[in-house]
Amino acid sequence: MNFSFEISKTGPTGARRGRLTTPHGTVETPFFIPVGTQASVKALTQEALEDLGAEIILANTYHLYLRPGHELVRKLGGLHQFMSWPRTILTDSGGYQVFSLSALRKMTDEGVRFRSHLDGSEHLLTPEKAVEIQLALGSDIAMVLDECIETPAPRDHAEAAVARTTAWARRARNYFQECAQRNGDLPQWQFGIVQGATFPDLRRESARQLLDLDFPGYAVGGLAVGEPHETTCEMAAEVTALLPKDRPRYLMGVGRPEQIADYVARGIDMMDCVLPTRAARHACLYTSEGRVLIKNARYAQDQRPIDPNCTCSACRRYTRAYLRHLFAAGELTAAILATHHNVHFYLDIMRQIREAIEFGNLANFSSEMHARYAVGPA
Repeated sequence: MNFSFEISKTGPTGARRGRLTTPHGTVETPFFIPVGTQASVKALTQEALEDLGAEIILANTYHLYLRPGHELVRKLGGLHQFMSWPRTILTDSGGYQVFSLSALRKMTDEGVRFRSHLDGSEHLLTPEKAVEIQLALGSDIAMVLDECIETPAPRDHAEAAVARTTAWARRARNYFQECAQRNGDLPQWQFGIVQGATFPDLRRESARQLLDLDFPGYAVGGLAVGEPHETTCEMAAEVTALLPKDRPRYLMGVGRPEQIADYVARGIDMMDCVLPTRAARHACLYTSEGRVLIKNARYAQDQRPIDPNCTCSACRRYTRAYLRHLFAAGELTAAILATHHNVHFYLDIMRQIREAIEFGNLANFSSEMHARYAVGPA
């Protein structure tokens, strides 16, 4: 099936340097996954993503299930062909999106019954259905359906969510393996998701339960939803200490530029976040000198590039004054250029982190990033 994961170097903190191989290419780890919710990373073409060096993107199961529909995507050759993306794709299960529709869904042991945010139609998302949808989409890595809860959460809610997440993971794993027995080896890796809110013992218990299901990779979910950064790091460390060393570890939904190295130091290999693309559309640019709020009047005559230390095409060609003008005028090009820069910046952070692991310099890199972003936005 052309799947493999190998670690080439481990740092003193537990940071790992390695390589994840899928049928659609090799991804150097640790890596950041740009989010392409509707089979599109907002404001960027696939050609631009390739030029930026993105080796993997994330697509959203919930949204693609509702529109255009997973069966249509299957009929059109799968997600890679549908969106003309030849590299690796990870799909989430839709669990987080359903969780966010608190007024439109009901959670039961069977699954999640919810109403579409598009037309109000009713649907039932079960662990098996999430597997079926993602197999139709044809992603390389597919996440199981889990129960994500609010933070802070009462302990009894967290305990119930862990129990349900494990039960759903078992059903998803069994169904996936049944599909493999019927159809032969499936060109997809399935990841389990550890829950447990901010309770260390529940995080450890959730991880132990999922280990029995022998997933080829494991994610840490339900974090970066309002808890302090230190707590996120603590929970990630609790989990990675128990996970197999030969399996990839995915921290879902993180993080800010200065935080990424902290997660890597806890043994995380992969992460995703909408922040670089969403912030770009709101005129927030991440640079080597900290955040730049480009709508600020101080940039009206600023002839410098967005980031003097950046090599992306937006920084090589355009000035801060021009980008500010584009945002002020409501031009679509503003979001395109800002997104191009922010995604480049995140991918370059990961390149620097991989290099820092190789040279045993991750702690210094992390300290420098925190120092740059300790000051408020300019």
